[in-house]
Amino acid sequence: MNFRTYNSILRLATPMIFLRLLWRSRKNPVYRQKWRQRLGHCPITMIPGCLWIHAVSVGEAQAAEPLVRQLLQRYPEREILLTTTTPTGADHVLKLYGERVHHCYFPIDLPRAVGRFLDRVQPGLLLLMETEIWPNLLQTCRKRGIPSLLANARLSEKSARRYAKAGDLTQQVFGWIDCIAAQSEADAARFRGLGVAPQRVQVTGSLKFDLNLPASLYEQAEVLRRGFGQQRPVWVAASTRDGEEALILQAQHDLLQHLPHALLILVPRHPERFDAVESLCRQRGFVVQRRSRQPQCQADCQVYLGDSMGELPLLLAAADAAFVGGSLVPLGGHNVLEAAVLGKPVCFGPHMFNFAAISQLLLDAGAASRVQGPGELAELMARWLSDASLREQLGERGRAVVEANRGAGQRLLGLIAELLGSKPNQ
Repeated sequence: MNFRTYNSILRLATPMIFLRLLWRSRKNPVYRQKWRQRLGHCPITMIPGCLWIHAVSVGEAQAAEPLVRQLLQRYPEREILLTTTTPTGADHVLKLYGERVHHCYFPIDLPRAVGRFLDRVQPGLLLLMETEIWPNLLQTCRKRGIPSLLANARLSEKSARRYAKAGDLTQQVFGWIDCIAAQSEADAARFRGLGVAPQRVQVTGSLKFDLNLPASLYEQAEVLRRGFGQQRPVWVAASTRDGEEALILQAQHDLLQHLPHALLILVPRHPERFDAVESLCRQRGFVVQRRSRQPQCQADCQVYLGDSMGELPLLLAAADAAFVGGSLVPLGGHNVLEAAVLGKPVCFGPHMFNFAAISQLLLDAGAASRVQGPGELAELMARWLSDASLREQLGERGRAVVEANRGAGQRLLGLIAELLGSKPNQ
């Protein structure tokens, strides 16, 4: 594929993008709002030279949090604009930063939309989180002398093969990125394998290890746990995806045969699926409560549906053990470190290709387990929930892995300082 073909396909697909937004608005009306922003009409007047960070949704915005806080301290004279693609990402940005950081929606990667957005914002640096590669945006930034950084960059083997098939377009686009800050050496090697000059690829580690949780979280978790019952076995299935909840509910059914009072906190990844997941729980015969409607967990509740946005760390902190979703189905998994930093034993399914390096670190340290299906998940949870000393041992191993791998934010600050003080590579 070449650049002209990419733009032709994107123009043809643009109406479909808005139809998809309209379709998603059936369950979340916010998707019908602020469409002009997606065409590059940023409503905010920024001081030229701002730091523009793009984090597509909640996961990326959460990962960027340690870096954003350090940037606010290091560059108080520069405004920060954080763009997202999803409304849940937008809500998370507001909750994390309030008025300290500006937010608007990311423009569709059309030449005019990108140009309009850059005319308005005039950033001094573009920082894209993880795997956000947008050809028109990167080309326009290069032409305008705006340095670009792909931060917390990861590239699975599957994604690398897909990029390789794009041929010339891939080499062009990656050539417009001034610096790629990879999470691991394996990620860096895949970027170099796609033709990125070795001097433009640095291994900085994962920002997810730099996560710091407020002391108030533990106090809130203690209150929540008292509501569950201090002696009651409690486990969390976090960031679950379509097709996965049925497997998790099967595991909960099997677990209840061994631990009749076990409570499952079920937290679907996407808010628009809360109603469907609740219906599935009831169809399977479980006593279910939704946190948004009944915060006080009843004694007979078997599945507590975590449908309140931004509370996953709290729910993890109040539980005994965790399963991380997106991994029993082939979607690549989600962040396992949120549980590890809290000292919770964590497990996941066989499909962790988006978090391969991090999950392997935890496995190698004996801080996590991999399960193949609901039977193994139920068996593992029965063992963990019955042995407090084992949970403590596993949790300490997880914390040790997190502590040993902190520092990505500081390394990224060094790269950002270099980019702000230099012209893009020609």
